[in-house]
Amino acid sequence: MPLTVQDVERFESSRPRLEAIAYRLLGSASEAEDAVQDTYLRWQATDVDRIEVPEAWLTKVLTNLCLNQLTSARARRETYVGQWLPEPLLAGDPMLGPADTVEQRDSVSYAVLTLMERLSPNERAVYVLREAFGYPHREIAEILDLTEAAAQQILHRARKHIAQGRTRTEIDGATARRIVEEFLAAATSGRTEPLVRLLTEDAVAIGDGGGKVPARAKAFEGALAVAKFMRGLFKPGKAQRALAGGTVEIYATGANGSPALLAVVDGRIIGVICPEITAEGIAAFRSQVNPDKLERATRRWAASDHGEPLFSAF
Repeated sequence: MPLTVQDVERFESSRPRLEAIAYRLLGSASEAEDAVQDTYLRWQATDVDRIEVPEAWLTKVLTNLCLNQLTSARARRETYVGQWLPEPLLAGDPMLGPADTVEQRDSVSYAVLTLMERLSPNERAVYVLREAFGYPHREIAEILDLTEAAAQQILHRARKHIAQGRTRTEIDGATARRIVEEFLAAATSGRTEPLVRLLTEDAVAIGDGGGKVPARAKAFEGALAVAKFMRGLFKPGKAQRALAGGTVEIYATGANGSPALLAVVDGRIIGVICPEITAEGIAAFRSQVNPDKLERATRRWAASDHGEPLFSAF
């Protein structure tokens, strides 16, 4: 039976929530969009008049599609070239979903999205549905075909895994933005010492080029190694300019709820640097330079009023 206008509108009203769930589950905007579209095709092929609670039905279908995707993604990422990092979303992107509570903001942060790669598909699903969207354990159990007790146990494990990866306390947004500006000033000074002072002793720098853009397969570890890498990254030179394809403009903005730096060439984002800023200093830099994972961010950037760059290099 063809969908009525009301049936289509009912699905479209759920699309933003479904996309936000799928993004947190998959760490990829493009894969999230595909999962939601597949959910629509199943909605289209179903006798929707027999569905008692459409929201629950749609969430169950979407979540299970994402679970299947996560299972196959694990195999694909074993052959991924270099480090795999999530796709960053710029501030204001509706796919970031709700941000009213600490748990909701935390669940979409770049650091936590990266840590969620350590979780099993079921752990990730329970964590996202509970922490980001507040689903009761009873509903989560129904969505995943589990007992309520099992859902609670899985959430406990997921929270434990995430907590083990976050041993430091993050700081407020205003302080984080100030530290990002201090970092940029230090990185463009050409000196290593100011950078080292901003980092934790065990700081790391990770980049995802996806085999399409040069990015070191192994993370830089330790404050001095990270500082030297960042100093070199912001050092003007003909080689850097040729690699970037033109003059690079650096902007300070927000991504996944935290301050970030964008590298832009001729209106195209070529890199998003997401620092993990804690009370002890900058603990990590996660840089997304895979062009496939920057398409959505570039579209939003092109449509926004982003002001003047903080720095132009190369």
